[in-house]
Amino acid sequence: MRIIALFGPTGVGKTSLAIALAQGLRLRGEDPVAVSADAMQIYRGIEILSGAPTAAEQAQLEHRLVSVLPIGQTCSAGRYAELAHAEIDALLADGRRPIVVGGTGLYLRAALAELTLRPVADPEVRLRLQGELEVAGTPAMHERLAALAPWAALEIDLNDRTRVLRALELHEAGVLSPRDTPSELWSEDLRHPTLLIGLVMERGALYEAIDARVDAMLAQGAREEVALAEHEGASATARRALGFSELLAGDVDGMKRRTRNYAKRQLTWMRKLAGVHTLDVTGRSAGVVAQEILDSWPL
Repeated sequence: MRIIALFGPTGVGKTSLAIALAQGLRLRGEDPVAVSADAMQIYRGIEILSGAPTAAEQAQLEHRLVSVLPIGQTCSAGRYAELAHAEIDALLADGRRPIVVGGTGLYLRAALAELTLRPVADPEVRLRLQGELEVAGTPAMHERLAALAPWAALEIDLNDRTRVLRALELHEAGVLSPRDTPSELWSEDLRHPTLLIGLVMERGALYEAIDARVDAMLAQGAREEVALAEHEGASATARRALGFSELLAGDVDGMKRRTRNYAKRQLTWMRKLAGVHTLDVTGRSAGVVAQEILDSWPL
């Protein structure tokens, strides 16, 4: 039995497709379960902001690794990998089909492959880079990273201080290399046979969907959710959720802009994947796309 992995930019409709795909699999006598590979949906308390599947959606398809950690906890890719491997292995052992659903590239890799953990940074290097960042600013340090390791910079937000510093630390330690590019993720090193589906959408339609998604989040109470998460001591990793800092500052346009930029990076990352089957979902229903998947590849 192959794992089905659905990857694509935020707003492309991964959850709806997973549900439609599950319905088709049930007609074949299968019992599918979704496993989230989203760095933010794992937190309890930012379900609206992270676009986590709703109660109604989870009633249609069981989801694992959604809202399982308190908002104040820190979650690394290594910790997530342990959780995801346990869930996937248990599902396969029970004869159930895992549908891995995500838009976080590192977490998708962590779910499907053995994640190579990187060494702890040299304290002197970290202090020096932190000092340089305070003077130059995060965007300037990101620009430095892009010159040194463009494959790494593609995966990191321009203003993500923590990840920019970490990537520069790893580069100085000599352990950040093109081997870490997504093109290596879907080789023979996967833990289980996997059908990887990459979802794309015409750029204008995707951006419209993202803007509408943000407006819907606001209508559902995303501002209040973020304020409560801040009050309850959201961890540094939880605060990286798209729109968290922007909504605290009342910058809705900034949230939309950051989300569109992130979606663009997700699409760039996905195009580098070896073995990905790309499907354009522009103007197509989840049911139609799901049927194409079921008809096109042996499972």
